[in-house]
Amino acid sequence: MSIKEKNLVESLTQALNSVDIEVEQTMFDLEHDGRRLDCLMHIVSPRGRRRIAIELLRQAYPRDVREAAWRLQGFMKANDNASDIILMVAAEHLSEGAKDDLRHHRMAYFEASGTFYLRHQEWLIDIQRPSKPASRRGTLALFTDAREQVILTLLVEHRNFRSGLEFAEMSTTSTYTVSTVLAELERREWIESEGRGRTLRRRLSRPGELLDAWAAAWKQRKDTKTKWHCYASNPATLLDQLAGKIGTVALEGSVFTGAAAANRVVPHLTRTDTIEIIIPPGEAGYYEAAFRMKSVDKGANVTLIERAGVSTMFASKDPSSNALLANPFILYLDLLDGKGRNKELAEQLRLQKLGI
Repeated sequence: MSIKEKNLVESLTQALNSVDIEVEQTMFDLEHDGRRLDCLMHIVSPRGRRRIAIELLRQAYPRDVREAAWRLQGFMKANDNASDIILMVAAEHLSEGAKDDLRHHRMAYFEASGTFYLRHQEWLIDIQRPSKPASRRGTLALFTDAREQVILTLLVEHRNFRSGLEFAEMSTTSTYTVSTVLAELERREWIESEGRGRTLRRRLSRPGELLDAWAAAWKQRKDTKTKWHCYASNPATLLDQLAGKIGTVALEGSVFTGAAAANRVVPHLTRTDTIEIIIPPGEAGYYEAAFRMKSVDKGANVTLIERAGVSTMFASKDPSSNALLANPFILYLDLLDGKGRNKELAEQLRLQKLGI
């Protein structure tokens, strides 16, 4: 048992003493039916003797407390459902969702901040204290490589319940990657589910919070970008001109992004000055030749962004030009670059197209 766990048990002991409940004996790591209970307290008060069976957690979210509840119920069954046993989860941090779940299952809980809830027969203790912020150490980095592909798939499908296998197939990732991402999102309480076992299906419960978190991470990206000038007799039709050339020379793996592409999805701006294209890493030379462009420091009207992975997923064709446009979520993220009226366009895109 770690020092932090021992300190947590000591804090619980002090909390019990403060409400005239004495701890006669504390036992750790009790084995029962091939399993192990973290802690068992024998307590006494003017109202009688009880035992508190305790699962100790560090940071507890709904998924964690459901697993802890299952282990505690196993201990209760091993003791013939004795009426003197109180089931409890004690943690350094309990999320609000975890607290709600524990109350729903009539289980006691204690948090290092001093929050203490216990309801058993004639006993009722309900002490609420402000929770300390959850430690971020050990939190999974969600917005990297294949995990971003799962994130985008979840956002695209945020209205639909899907199985883990369906998410894996749609995101072209492994079921392991999907499981890892879903587990982290469940810990953050951004996932809701229906069914059990083979019929288990999940979807985002807070897609807006996930998108905001992704946007914060997206702004830190260090993409390779090059600036170019391409002759256009009519600047307003430059996107259509470039889309036609991409089709003619069969350049693959590119999609249009930025204000010009987003304005095709949600017409809002009267004009856009630059065309942005996401291309495979290392292939700028092919596009330079195909478009007959010149590299420039000033006066650029084309920006090539070298990226792989999530940026080209779920792209769709613009009906008017046949240009392949980045998925609206990618468009939204790319518009958060602080340039011109991009932020305004991003807000319209989120309102009219993303719906979150």
